[in-house]
Amino acid sequence: MNHITYRPIGSIRTPFKKQAGMPIQPSGAKGVRGTIKIKKDYIGGLKDLEGFSHLVLIYHFHLSKEYDLMATPFLDDQPRGVFATRAPRRPNSIGLSIVKLNAVEGDILEIENVDIVDGTPLLDIKPYVPEFDAQTEVKTGWLAEVDERVKQAKSDNRFNSNKKV
Repeated sequence: MNHITYRPIGSIRTPFKKQAGMPIQPSGAKGVRGTIKIKKDYIGGLKDLEGFSHLVLIYHFHLSKEYDLMATPFLDDQPRGVFATRAPRRPNSIGLSIVKLNAVEGDILEIENVDIVDGTPLLDIKPYVPEFDAQTEVKTGWLAEVDERVKQAKSDNRFNSNKKV
């Protein structure tokens, strides 16, 4: 199998019109609100979602056109293997964020703690369930040294297709 096709189920709307200056993770986007507009064919899948406080969003890094196997992350100054980072320039440009769900109104989801660029195509939604998702004995590799910096760090243009830092 060499070719896989995904169809967006909706679009994520946020205050971030460009990558530069936006938070790099949801923990740095506390209180930032956005919305998701679900396509008409998928509205039925929203049934029972309002009972969850948080969602896992799986989306396409639509501004990332190429990939690098080495990436210099926002929180470090040395190149790391792309699979040891959350850099958007990946072999498969798939992103993941856990956001707070504030409301479900028809085909619109109101969300919070958003670290996603405006207009990002949404591939899937999964409910965040601590019993399934939260791990207790965790190692964070090189990230163990960055502490609280993630809450203040902002994106720049280092992962744009034609820019390298």
